[in-house]
Amino acid sequence: MARLEVVPFSDEHLQDAARLLAARHARQRQAEPLLPRRFEALDAAHGEMTAAWHAEGASGAAALRAGRLVAYLIGALRDRDVWGDNIWVDLAGHAAEEAEDVRDLYGTAAARWFEQERRRHYALVPATDSELMDAWFRLGFGHQQAHGVRKIPADLDVRIPEGCEVREPREEEIEELLPIDLALTMHQHSSPVFSTRPLPSADEIRAEWRRTFAGSDERLLIGCLDGRPIACWSVCAAQLSMHYGGLGLPDRACYLAFASTLPEARGSGIGVALTDASLAAAAEDGYTSMVTDWRVTNLLASRFWPRRGFRPAFYRLYRSIP
Repeated sequence: MARLEVVPFSDEHLQDAARLLAARHARQRQAEPLLPRRFEALDAAHGEMTAAWHAEGASGAAALRAGRLVAYLIGALRDRDVWGDNIWVDLAGHAAEEAEDVRDLYGTAAARWFEQERRRHYALVPATDSELMDAWFRLGFGHQQAHGVRKIPADLDVRIPEGCEVREPREEEIEELLPIDLALTMHQHSSPVFSTRPLPSADEIRAEWRRTFAGSDERLLIGCLDGRPIACWSVCAAQLSMHYGGLGLPDRACYLAFASTLPEARGSGIGVALTDASLAAAAEDGYTSMVTDWRVTNLLASRFWPRRGFRPAFYRLYRSIP
């Protein structure tokens, strides 16, 4: 095999990189056909490549063998207030004929990122590509987030636990919804997730609920036990989420954006009922697929959502360099 040459990524590599990206996406769609077909075409893949390369603070590396592009890697900056001193290898940010070459690319690109003091590194990797995942693991990355997808059935029998009801919330119930909202954040702060996101105040949660009731972007359902709200699910158009777009956005997809159950009601079956009711409502609204995401260190979520039919399409991998 010819020696691998790693050079800085530049505009001249875009066309060949798009070819690699289209081929990667075609392979992934064989395992996950709900992903959009159009990015198997060179023109659509080129558009994603161009957007990735022109993102804020983008830089990267290209790998050549005998003068031919065989792999590339691009990282870009996201909001420092949210992600710290970061670099993101997004959905279109890497592809390779040989997964092992990603390790050489990262070795080159990460040197620059480290010099720029961007020490929180994120990579979105096809969950169906075990060799590519393994290459990232051997660079010191680990699972952080799963991005799942499932088909919405045309007909679904929603079974509600005895003593419970599923319905839309009312604005006068905001005070009763506060503990449900906070329950998810509290759970994410606990072991083994250890989220560092600040806990919202009651006033912040109230304001967010008022904005939600004033808008029309979300479809909300709550589960009640003996008339008392104990859980809440929220669904919106998937393109409204910062986590879904381009290669990771199925056609006619909605996003399960929020799901929280009071600790004492977990295991009661209300979460299953709310999931099924949300799927049924999404079918009525004309959606054919649903996406959602969860922390893989969230023990409850990482077991619940796959059991509800969500298949990981992408994993967010993370590495923090001291």
